[in-house]
Amino acid sequence: MSNEARISKRPVRWALGAVAVAAATALTLAGCSGGSGGNTANQKVTLTFSQWWAPEMPSGALQGIADSFHKEHPNITVKLISAPFASLQTQTISEAASGTLPDIVGLDGSWVNPLYKQGALYNLSDAMKSAKYDDSDLASQVGFKGSTYMIPVVNFVYPLFTNDAILAKAGISTPPATWSEFTADAKKISSSESGVKGWVVPLGTTNPNGVQNDILSWAWASGGSMLSNGQPNLTGNPDVTGAVDMVKDLVTSNSVLPGANGLQETDKVTNFINGRVGMMIDSLAHVTTITKGDPSLKFTVSAQPVKDGYTGTKGMLTASWGIGVSAKTKYPTQSWEFIQYLMSQQTNSKLSTLANGFPGNKTSTPDFTGADPHFQTAFGIYQKSKPVNEFTGLPAADQLMTSFLTEFQKSVAGQESTSKMLQNVQSQWKQQF
Repeated sequence: MSNEARISKRPVRWALGAVAVAAATALTLAGCSGGSGGNTANQKVTLTFSQWWAPEMPSGALQGIADSFHKEHPNITVKLISAPFASLQTQTISEAASGTLPDIVGLDGSWVNPLYKQGALYNLSDAMKSAKYDDSDLASQVGFKGSTYMIPVVNFVYPLFTNDAILAKAGISTPPATWSEFTADAKKISSSESGVKGWVVPLGTTNPNGVQNDILSWAWASGGSMLSNGQPNLTGNPDVTGAVDMVKDLVTSNSVLPGANGLQETDKVTNFINGRVGMMIDSLAHVTTITKGDPSLKFTVSAQPVKDGYTGTKGMLTASWGIGVSAKTKYPTQSWEFIQYLMSQQTNSKLSTLANGFPGNKTSTPDFTGADPHFQTAFGIYQKSKPVNEFTGLPAADQLMTSFLTEFQKSVAGQESTSKMLQNVQSQWKQQF
């Protein structure tokens, strides 16, 4: 999941919660941890750092941070390896299998489990212990069996975007707050103006993150869960069933942009900017893309609607720019030095500001000066919400989402009921767990 967002000058204080997966086999990383780092601390070294962050930040921004690190650590040079998110995912998994991962690796939460199972990631808990690092300022950590393998550096949220003019033409004065209001509004928009649909949702399996962003996020927003004691809990689950039924109803009633099975995440923003859809659930980062794409477009960001009657704390879909270290790096000490630099109060403040995101350091205070007011609105929503993404750290997360969408498409086509669909998905998921 590639994301950006910006927040206010207040520090973020929350924990995403590390996910422990018992199915992973025990790993002995000491033998492949590149222990020579302690002997090369005073040597001049070059660390490779693969990530998708640079293309999503202002030109040269991440390089500037790497250069600033080099000034403070003249014996360490960080060489950026930058690629778009989609291609980097394939590249990272492939390099892990061949034992050629860069020293430092940008990570999405869904990649951590398979990399961990391959023994491809260095134990960051060991790195922190060796460095006598106090991790109390880290907003969250992702790990297994009590050890950390990924640290979220910048965090991103997914609110509801609504086009003010399109909603007004349909006679809708405020963004929907409940599932029933969202459904009614999507249908009303779709029938009120030719060529405009109420909602855009990517449901194809090429990049299957529509499962977390556009289907199960509805259950999470209402305090629901797809898991029970760390295991799949899809069948007989009213929150999951309700979310699937709502999305299916909107697809079959032609209230979403046509061709949902072939759309990608970026297609949401393009069609929202072009006025083809009235609503979308998307990364707050795209506020900047929208305002640049159409400076005259008036839109609102609000909390994702919740199940009718729900009064508890709202869930808010969250994703991260995570970071880890290759288990085969020759320079674990220097790699940790760079991560520690990124997570320092000052640097993390700067990085999260440049990325339009929430900081991974709880004490960091991003500069909100001159920011689009939508960011401040979203931060207010975020403060009242519980950040959630249950796919973080799960085994074969992409495969789980792919199997979900494959069965969902059958259900939309009338080949199986929602109940049968969820039974099939649960059976397939259990094999992965």
